[in-house]
Amino acid sequence: MRTLFVPLAVLAMAAFPAHSEPFPPAASGQARMAVPIREAAAPLTLQAAVAMALQANPNLSAASREQDATEAAVVQAGAWPNPTLDAQVEDLRRDNRTTTLQLSQPLELGGKRAARVTAAERARDQAVSALEARRAEIRAATVTAFFEVLTAQERLRLAQDSVGLAQAGTRAAANRVAAGKVSPLEETKARVAEAGIRVELLQAEGTLRSARQQLAASWGNPSPRFTQVDGAVDELPASVPPQDVQGRMADAPVLRQARLEVERRRALSDLEQARRIPDVTVSLGAKRVPSSDGDPGGGRRNQVVVGLSVPLPIFDSNRGNVAEALSREEKARDDLAAAELQLGIDVAQAAERLRSARATAETLQRDALPGAESAYKAATKGFELGKFSFLEALDAQRTLFQVRAQYLLALADAHRAAGELDRLLGRHGNDISPATSVAR
Repeated sequence: MRTLFVPLAVLAMAAFPAHSEPFPPAASGQARMAVPIREAAAPLTLQAAVAMALQANPNLSAASREQDATEAAVVQAGAWPNPTLDAQVEDLRRDNRTTTLQLSQPLELGGKRAARVTAAERARDQAVSALEARRAEIRAATVTAFFEVLTAQERLRLAQDSVGLAQAGTRAAANRVAAGKVSPLEETKARVAEAGIRVELLQAEGTLRSARQQLAASWGNPSPRFTQVDGAVDELPASVPPQDVQGRMADAPVLRQARLEVERRRALSDLEQARRIPDVTVSLGAKRVPSSDGDPGGGRRNQVVVGLSVPLPIFDSNRGNVAEALSREEKARDDLAAAELQLGIDVAQAAERLRSARATAETLQRDALPGAESAYKAATKGFELGKFSFLEALDAQRTLFQVRAQYLLALADAHRAAGELDRLLGRHGNDISPATSVAR
């Protein structure tokens, strides 16, 4: 019987590829698993916040795992079809029994394997591009959240200053009422004004807590430990020249994704075209048959079995799948054109918001804030000397608070617009958008 398996061993060695397929990097994703980070209970810098977000954001971990999955899909796409081992016995009576062992190997024709690998590679490139886009998105969101905390800290400081002034005004009004210099109505007004300012202080504290939680969520920490962020609240994001915007738009994440989708759909169309060509299956085996009646030895003999199987594409020519693939390829091209148009609109709007917010902040810093600060200092000093009433000092301070709040709002809008530009256009590495300080 040993001679029965000689041709099968030869066919098995010829059927399997000489190279061994690499295993997919199943464990590589473990190295990029998002582990929640608990930051130090100390002032937090922008660079540290961005670094922690890029290291531990769960959305970034999910995108990394998707990339690992597509790497494994490329390996699987390049796999050869498995051979088939068939065993058949005819007539269970020993003297008349015929035993056949046959090894069959499907052979893909028409470039199916190459087209399948190309489609898987384009899907992998899309996953890589999606990971880069997610990094840019997380970076932009972290920068925006950082400056939200920074402006919330400034609002809280202004509210605390207002409470201090209100308390001093209430004490002064009470002393004047006790001395009989003013009506008790003045003390009542002072206490009402102090209560209103305390409400503003509570709102400012709540806003700061929410902003800190939003920032800490970037690296998966639901309970922020940092006490405050360390940065210059007057920093404005640098404006982006139009020529730089146009240069970066060509490599924007959304356009990279759309172009890769067109290439992937083209590869899938090629694959469906190739599937119209039927595959063949070659087989080689051995048959153990009883001897013929005229054989004087009466022994059993072996026969070599060679076969070729070709499906006939009579009823299924894969025409529907080809038409579907071609239509989806054209749809991907239309989606690319729509993405280019929408990106241009979104970038123009974000650039205009950045320009407007910068102009507003610079105007307030240059024209409104100096006058409001001078009036506040004069009113405060006059109140301490008894030349102005508490309400006059409070009104001057409220004016400064409103102007300062408008200024902080303009700063926050500028950073949000700059973050939106970075998200749309994408950035590489861990770089932070350059900022400019508004001259005092």
